[in-house]
Amino acid sequence: MSEGFRTGIVGATGAVGREVLKILESREFRVASVRPFSSAIGRGSHIPFRGGTLVAEELMAEETFKDLDIVFFAASGQVSRQFVPRALEAGAFVIDNSSHFRMHADVPLVVPEINGALIRKKMAKRLIANPNCTTAQMVMALKPLQDAFGLKRVVLSSYQAVSGKGQKGIDEFLFQAEDVLAGRPPEVRQFPHPIAFNCIPHVDVFEEEGFTGEEHKVMNETRKILGDDSIRVSATCVRVPVVNGHSESVSIETAKPVTPDEARAVLAKMPGVRVVDDPASSRYPLATDASGKDEVLVGRVRPDPSLEEGKHGLLLWIVADNLRKGAALNAVQIAEKVAEVLKS
Repeated sequence: MSEGFRTGIVGATGAVGREVLKILESREFRVASVRPFSSAIGRGSHIPFRGGTLVAEELMAEETFKDLDIVFFAASGQVSRQFVPRALEAGAFVIDNSSHFRMHADVPLVVPEINGALIRKKMAKRLIANPNCTTAQMVMALKPLQDAFGLKRVVLSSYQAVSGKGQKGIDEFLFQAEDVLAGRPPEVRQFPHPIAFNCIPHVDVFEEEGFTGEEHKVMNETRKILGDDSIRVSATCVRVPVVNGHSESVSIETAKPVTPDEARAVLAKMPGVRVVDDPASSRYPLATDASGKDEVLVGRVRPDPSLEEGKHGLLLWIVADNLRKGAALNAVQIAEKVAEVLKS
């Protein structure tokens, strides 16, 4: 495949799909051709790519994915459930950003910096799941701390941007902001309540024990990616009026003693992580700084005074672009690992 990979993108007109195309271009991934797929609404949309224009095709019920080497799925779990098996049957390698396959025991859930070795081990499966955006950025910070100090417990509160709901979420927020400022009642479609100038502790649907689907994803996916089912994880996920970039307040309990300085030193060595931690100078991770960037930003590293005597842990503030490391960038990094294996 010296000429490049014949590539398909399902959901190419959505926020994540468009970001996949941008990252394929900026990282100069070897692409021979690209077929962008969309819903009927997006059919015929023009998408810029490498100095030219791609025209979105409608994803049809009889789609066979013939002659494609790699297919990125950046659509709903329902779309993945229906069409991923067809892509696999056609011989393509699939990278799925939906939640549908993430917790399947035989499907690797991959963040390349953490468990990229699974890609080579599971190449015959030809299916890799991309984690939830909230999970992906958090485990980037947790993994080096787990390796150095052990990890017993994680408590997450997330503050999630409207881009997590796709372009429709961004548009609704911006329209609502205009309405509120003009004194008009905001129209609500994408979120359960107005998101403009508001915080909504409701991401995804409510499930058992009062947790949402998003919260269950974080709890389950964290243990799977870190490879330790004994880690106790709880999550509260909140939608906030920020266009792009998820922020997280995370409390961890470690098996070994750890100081903030020791943690910062370990985090600074983690590929894809940047420590931003000088509160005296008002330097700490911000969504506006993370948006459009590849790195996961970590700061506000400090002791957790609520831990019982004899226990060890820290408080962290973690911020990242949820469309990039939380979705599209991670997917392209997986594709790069796949390409390495196919070349070897």
